[in-house]
Amino acid sequence: MAKTMAIQPANKDLRARIIAETTSWIGTPYQHQASLKNIGCDCLGLVRGIWRAIYQTEPELTPAYSPDWAESSKCEQLAFAARRHMQEISVSEFQPADLLVFRWRPHVPAKHLAITVSPTSMVHAQQGASVCEVPVSRWWQRHLAYVFRFPSIVTEHQKGMP
Repeated sequence: MAKTMAIQPANKDLRARIIAETTSWIGTPYQHQASLKNIGCDCLGLVRGIWRAIYQTEPELTPAYSPDWAESSKCEQLAFAARRHMQEISVSEFQPADLLVFRWRPHVPAKHLAITVSPTSMVHAQQGASVCEVPVSRWWQRHLAYVFRFPSIVTEHQKGMP
């Protein structure tokens, strides 16, 4: 599927919109494969819902998936999908409004998503809990596999500035 192109708002404004939309999902109950604010979502559904709110479209159709889909597929499906729509950046360079992709254990595909809302915190949906904001602790940092930037957010470095 082709990348979704959107009108390019100022970086600060787009980051603020992504953060505001992300935090508006806090309290949404966990529900596997769902993506409805205040009704239910899983970590992928959270990201899909935020994407829809910001870009007014679904990034791509998501097939049904089981809770153990990553282990059974042995493929980095989340990272591949994110690369189709977003810009991958170094895990050490994440900023507020970036997508974090986590790997639960070494040598298994990454399968958990969160969005940063400050330099030190993220919002995510995890089984057994409602969508919540948590610190990006050392535990999370050790499990961080990929970071992606939403479309239309360009860093000063990417613009060619020092």
